[in-house]
Amino acid sequence: MINKINCIAWLFFTITMQSQKLEFSSIFIPAELKENANSVVRTQDINITINSSKDYVITTKKVITVFNENGLRNIDAYEYYDASNKIIELEAIILNSFGNEIKKIKKKEFKDHSVADGFSVFTDNRIIRLDYTPIEYPFTVVYTSKINSSNTAFIPGWYPIDDLFESVEKSSYSITYPSDVGFKFKTYNFEDKNIIQKQSGNTLTFNANQLIAEKSEEYSVSYLQRMPYVVFGLEQFSLEGISGNATSWKDFGAWMYTSFLSNNDQISIETQSKIKELIGSETDPVKKAKIVYKFMQDKTRYVSIQMGIGGWKPMLSSDVDRLGYGDCKALSNYTRSLLKSVGIDSYYTVIYGGDDKRSLYPDFVSMQGNHVILAIPNQKGYYFLECTSQKSPFGYQGDFTDDRFALVVKPDGGELVRTNQYETHKNTQISNGSYTIDNQGNLLGKINIVSKGIQYDNVFSLTDKSKQDVDEYYKSHFRWVNNLKLLKYKFIDNRDDVSFTEELELDAANYVNISGASMMLTLNVFNQNNIIPQRYRNRKYNFEIDRGFLDMDEVEIAISEQFNIDAKPENVSFESKFGSYSLEFIFKPNNKILYKRKLQINNGVFDKSEYEEYRKFKEQIAKYDNSKLVLSHKK
Repeated sequence: MINKINCIAWLFFTITMQSQKLEFSSIFIPAELKENANSVVRTQDINITINSSKDYVITTKKVITVFNENGLRNIDAYEYYDASNKIIELEAIILNSFGNEIKKIKKKEFKDHSVADGFSVFTDNRIIRLDYTPIEYPFTVVYTSKINSSNTAFIPGWYPIDDLFESVEKSSYSITYPSDVGFKFKTYNFEDKNIIQKQSGNTLTFNANQLIAEKSEEYSVSYLQRMPYVVFGLEQFSLEGISGNATSWKDFGAWMYTSFLSNNDQISIETQSKIKELIGSETDPVKKAKIVYKFMQDKTRYVSIQMGIGGWKPMLSSDVDRLGYGDCKALSNYTRSLLKSVGIDSYYTVIYGGDDKRSLYPDFVSMQGNHVILAIPNQKGYYFLECTSQKSPFGYQGDFTDDRFALVVKPDGGELVRTNQYETHKNTQISNGSYTIDNQGNLLGKINIVSKGIQYDNVFSLTDKSKQDVDEYYKSHFRWVNNLKLLKYKFIDNRDDVSFTEELELDAANYVNISGASMMLTLNVFNQNNIIPQRYRNRKYNFEIDRGFLDMDEVEIAISEQFNIDAKPENVSFESKFGSYSLEFIFKPNNKILYKRKLQINNGVFDKSEYEEYRKFKEQIAKYDNSKLVLSHKK
């Protein structure tokens, strides 16, 4: 009898162990989840317990099967930590394709290093991450972690789809909170997604199942506009031991001013005297501000500060004044202090920096942003100053901080404002030039290019490049010109007018191949827009042209009179909601041609059904930018 019981127990144990193995075997992943996938999240469970406004614990278990090398980046087995964020548990188990364990990796075997980025002079932030080189594909990682944090200003959000080309079998998020902390959350892009939300007492849960891998699509609207996610926050929170209030943007801004900026505007008597000497008798506030901004740029340099409260609170203005360096917070606050010393108001402004135009959430008050700039009020709104750049013109933002919501921090509270948008017709590139084609088919040309608006942002850093880097830049920029050689160049950076001028002389041997009876001359040498968007049979998402621009080119062309012009391209003009294009050729005696081109691309978000129309619009532009003359030798 005992033997029978032992046999049954052994059989039950064996079946249980086999089922656990089979659970994470890659063999049983549904075919639809493997399609377009470099990896599949088998299960992800995130559990957060908020104990108070000063303490929470997050426990994570993520099981992910990786199919190929591209899927390695989706494992995300890492944690950041510092004095306020402590790692309690950390482990990874590697399974083979059958679900059998092949390696167990303890916390001490993870790779631990500083997050210093090369610009940081003070940082106590560290990262610990899984460092595993696979011996076969597919394989599965079972990753578990437990973190305790006192910084409740940042409650981790839920992003069930956090990587492209990754399917999700199951994902869950559970958060439990006390009643007295002002817990809040907001969901985004849940439509048409298999997500269930439940509330039970003070516990909120989200569950997602069978999410198919997302492919990349050109011109897609940003991740935050198309993927499902949830953000969380507390109205009563703690940041590095400082209690905060996030009931409204006004209250939040008042807390930030009191906690971070109040009484932090001291600069030396010597610096005050120098500023007043530079300003002299100038009374115009804008001109005075420009002088102060230039002084700050000449005196300081950017470094990163990521240490404790120093990761959020600017270092003392007096220290920046003495040391000559600081991060975005410190340099913006230092500039504020300099301006205050000559009677000009300005405001510390929190923003998301990056070319994707990410905004602070207008309807969700919380600790947000990754960058700080400075706002100076004017009659139409604000001048925004980028204080980390030693070359950026006064009031110029470029694509790093343009057209997005930011928090202007004032003594009496915060104000959410949208930064300046660079309108299409102001993002200009005006080109005037000439080139000759000699009887050997060689090209010799000159071009003067003036860029403004967002297009200024593309080129003004050229002044800092070496001769070799400049050569490489133009070989890439004029990539359609074989054998390009840059003979001379001169750059003029007009920071008052916010315009950048490129004066170039170049040649290209054998630009026209004269080996045959008929020869082709591509007329557009200096500004081809020849990238055609990818075709999609079934596009999934709307698309966006995030910034519009206007190009106008006028080029005089002289072709050796030893050539006949046998065929000429026609003038063309067309227009759509996406922009307009015109091309005109004026043929003159003695093989001379005036080439005139105008291209405007409009910004906007467009329905996915219009994508093919846009693709054909760009295809037409590429076609006509490749317009050719047919030449032959005179007999």
